[in-house]
Amino acid sequence: MNKKLAAALSGGAVLILALTGCTSEEGNKELDAWAKKVCDQVPAQNAKISAAYVAITKAAKDTSSTPKELQAADSKAFQDLADGYKARAALIRDAGAPPGVEGGAKNQQDVVKKLTDLSAAYADLKKQVDGLNTKDQGKFASGLKDVSAEMKQVETQRQNAIASLKKLESGDVKTALTSQDGCKQAVESGAAG
Repeated sequence: MNKKLAAALSGGAVLILALTGCTSEEGNKELDAWAKKVCDQVPAQNAKISAAYVAITKAAKDTSSTPKELQAADSKAFQDLADGYKARAALIRDAGAPPGVEGGAKNQQDVVKKLTDLSAAYADLKKQVDGLNTKDQGKFASGLKDVSAEMKQVETQRQNAIASLKKLESGDVKTALTSQDGCKQAVESGAAG
């Protein structure tokens, strides 16, 4: 039953700042300061998000888990994902729009909205998992199937959030972000996971 849930999560274990490329050459001091504010907190957030995806995938593959154990693992992971994306949205909201970037405010607001919506979607999945009947194997399996179906919709939201982040993190913003150690760490840890 839970294999569908694992499949919905595979292919995108971590929603990191979509960063690749070269370092800042001459730089824009205001934009570099904005990027530092964002990147300083990225590694911790990514670690939490990545660990949650790993936990869900592991629970989905573990056929020896009882329904209660599976419910607890999924519930914690969904809560961690909700918290991680909420923190990411708050970080980008609090950082403000990237200075001196055309369309930066609109792109920043779009990212915050999509990450906030994604956080809420994971919180809803947690509620669904918490409400599953763990005493009846058949009802539990059926409920888990519903959660797996919902995960496919959440995956679409996650992909939309990634696309929005890539739009925000283009051009000069990308250059400023890739020059920051925190974002370099996020890229490296994302590549390893």
